[in-house]
Amino acid sequence: MKDFIFGKTLNELNEIVSQLSLPRFTAKQIADWLYKKRVKTIDEMTNISLENRKKIAENFDIGISLPEKHCTSIDGTKKYLFESRQKQKVFVETVYIPESDRATLCVSSQAGCKMACKFCMTGRQGLKLNLSAGEILNQICSIPESDKLTNIVYMGMGEPFDNLENVLKSLEIITSDYGFAWSPKRITVSTIGIIPAIIEFISKSKCHLAISLHNPFDCERLQLMPVQTKYPAKEIIKTLKDYDFSHQRRLSFEYIMFAGINDSLRHGKELVKLLNGLNCRINLIRFHQIPNSDLRSSNEATIENFQTYLNGKNLLTTVRSSRGTDIFAACGMLSTKETN
Repeated sequence: MKDFIFGKTLNELNEIVSQLSLPRFTAKQIADWLYKKRVKTIDEMTNISLENRKKIAENFDIGISLPEKHCTSIDGTKKYLFESRQKQKVFVETVYIPESDRATLCVSSQAGCKMACKFCMTGRQGLKLNLSAGEILNQICSIPESDKLTNIVYMGMGEPFDNLENVLKSLEIITSDYGFAWSPKRITVSTIGIIPAIIEFISKSKCHLAISLHNPFDCERLQLMPVQTKYPAKEIIKTLKDYDFSHQRRLSFEYIMFAGINDSLRHGKELVKLLNGLNCRINLIRFHQIPNSDLRSSNEATIENFQTYLNGKNLLTTVRSSRGTDIFAACGMLSTKETN
């Protein structure tokens, strides 16, 4: 089976060009065709000689694929289903969220997830595979709304920092001059808090960082997120305080609101104490009901009061809009278990 060339960084393309004994400048030409002109076939790379195109085609396919299907929410949100190019019958979901002033794509980094967070449908599937950089980028390039996108969030299926190498490759291609040339300020990557990967991400990318927190108390967070055993919230915060988040990069914390579990004044006070000294914001998220779960979302009044308290303590807090709940496209609801 041929390798796919879409999703290769410029350094990787330079290696390929060298191995095929092509002129060195061919790597930049290939990148231009792939990421700026977004061709679908190697034959379309017309400023590369026919002989050299044949050499490339003998060893590589482009590797772009259209979604298998999609569904549309009553609020305009669209959920796309992609089949992995690595393994048949393994799928991921991608969510397009149109708003009046922006169009956001929520991309997946893995098929399934091994982190087993109690509130997440994806975690119930277990990990099927890590997506390649090309499979991550394919979600961006292969939907009809690709040219309308203003923002990308790595908040779909999987834990991005459990697939850090391919996530970083995809981010390099999106933000590099040879690639999509996007500003890093248009991209947010979310993680449950894998500390070594956080450190590497901060050193190699200027994209925004979002941390899934959900509870400021260690023992209570552990009931929701098994990762707390290895990477406690206090250690994550301690690590983040070593970095400057005042200018290029935004630091935010995701906080799903669970009725009677993490929505009290006691939790608000501990959040303020925990995050003291960090230049950050909090995104409050309604819990979206998933099958066979005894968790429930906090009511609107409780969420509003929690937000008001945190803002009153100079901790910038917003409430994230719930989108696509009717098609299971909202936060924590992505799952391809039935498809698999």
